[in-house]
Amino acid sequence: MRQKMLAFAVALSMCCPTITACTSAQTVTEQTKQEDTESASANLTKEDITVKDTYENKEDGQHAIEVDGQEQSYANIGVTKTGEADGDEADFYGENAAVFATNGGTLTITDSLIESNGTHANGVFSYGEATTINISDSVIETQGNCSGGLMTTGGATMNASNLTIHTTGNSSAAIRSDRGGGTVNVDQGSYVTEGTGSPVIYSTADITVSNAKMESTASQGIVIEGKNSVTLENVDLTADNNTQNSDKSDTYQAVMIYQSMSGDADSGTSAFTMKEGILTNKNGDVFFVNNTACTIDLDQVSITNEDEDGLFLRAQAAGWGQEGSNGGKVNLTATSQEIDGDMVVDEVSVLNMYLNDNSSYSGAINTDGQAGEVYVEIEKGSTWTLTADSYVTSLTCEADAIDCNGYTLYVDGQAYEPGSVSEGKAIEITTENESQQPEGEKPEGMPGEKPEGMPGEKPEE
Repeated sequence: MRQKMLAFAVALSMCCPTITACTSAQTVTEQTKQEDTESASANLTKEDITVKDTYENKEDGQHAIEVDGQEQSYANIGVTKTGEADGDEADFYGENAAVFATNGGTLTITDSLIESNGTHANGVFSYGEATTINISDSVIETQGNCSGGLMTTGGATMNASNLTIHTTGNSSAAIRSDRGGGTVNVDQGSYVTEGTGSPVIYSTADITVSNAKMESTASQGIVIEGKNSVTLENVDLTADNNTQNSDKSDTYQAVMIYQSMSGDADSGTSAFTMKEGILTNKNGDVFFVNNTACTIDLDQVSITNEDEDGLFLRAQAAGWGQEGSNGGKVNLTATSQEIDGDMVVDEVSVLNMYLNDNSSYSGAINTDGQAGEVYVEIEKGSTWTLTADSYVTSLTCEADAIDCNGYTLYVDGQAYEPGSVSEGKAIEITTENESQQPEGEKPEGMPGEKPEGMPGEKPEE
C-alpha cells in the first residue's frame, strides 16, 4: 500500500448543519453517552507502564520481536524499533515492524510500551491465516511515515484491549490493514493520529471497535476500501480532515467509503455500522461514498457536523474507478437516529434511505434537481423535515411522515402532495465490478498503488 491512506486524506469541502439536541432529555442522553465513552477509555500513558525487559532493533527490515509459527507471551516489556523499509514487503508482509507474528503463530503482549521511529516501521503486525496477536493494557507510539499502530494483513487476527496508540507520521493509521485483510477486534483505549493521510482506521479487513476514544487531526476518521467493514459501538470519534493529499477528490469528510481498484481490497459491498457513541466532524462532509456499493447503519449515534457548509452524505464520482460508473451506491438505515444535513447523490450514484424506529431526518436531497436515483422509506413514527426543495425517485411514507416546511418535494418529477400516503420501490443496488479500472491500467497517485514487480508471497528471511 503506497499508502492508500495517503490518497485518502482526500481534500473535501462539504455541507451539513450541526445536529443539536431537541430536548433537555436528549441533552442528558448525549451527555451520558459521552461520559460512558470517556469512562471506558482508560487513556493509558507511558508512565503507567512498568518495563522489566527491553527489546531493541535498529536494522533495516528486521524486527525487535518476531514470532514465527510459535506461541509466545510477553509482559512489562519495552520495545524500540528504528531502521527503514519501503514498499510491499513492509505494508503487506510486515517487514520492519517492531513486533511481528506470522505463519500461524500466537503472540500475547500485556502491560508494555512499543515505540518505532522509521519509515514503514509499524508498531504491531499480524500476518497470515491462523496468526493471532493478543495485546492489552499497552502503549504504542510511531513517528515515521507509513507506520501504523496495529497492522493486520493476509487473513490474520488482531485482538486489542485498552491500548493508547499515537501516530505522528503520514499514512500512519492507528488501526490499519492491507492486502488480504483479516479480523481486528479492539475494545477500550485511546487512538490518535496526526499525519496527513492517517485516518484512525484504514480498513481492508473486518474491524470492530468498542468503548474507545478515537481522533484524527489531519485526515478522515475512518476509511473503508472495497468489500470490508468497520463496526463501532459506544465509540467517541472526532475527525478533522483538513489536509488534501490527493487530486482524486476535492472534498473533505469524516468517513470515506470507496474502492481504489488497486487490488488491495476485493470489490463488493462495503459496510459501516455505528451504534450509540459520538461522531464529531470538524470539516467537510460526514460521509463520502465513491466507486463502491455500501451499507451505512446508524443506531442512536450523536452526530455533529461543525462545518455548516458540509453535507451529511455525498455519494458521487471522483478520481477512482471508471468514469461513468464510479459513483457511490448506498443503503443508509437509521434506527432511532437523528440525521441533520443535506445529501447529494450524483447522476452515477444511488441512495436508498430507510428511517426506522422513530428516526428523524432534517435536510434536503439533491437541491439542484434530480440526479442519481434516490428512494426514501419512512417507517410509521419516523419523520423527514425538508430544509430546501428536494428531488427523489421514489418514496414510501405515511400521511404524517413528511413536513415540507414550505418547500417542495419532487418524486419522480412530480410534486409530492403534503399529507398524502406514498408507496414506492427501492432501487436495486448491484455489487458487480461495474467500475473496474481497465485491465493493466493503474490510476495515478492511487492510494494503495504498488510499485512494479509486486511480490506474490512473503519474501524469504
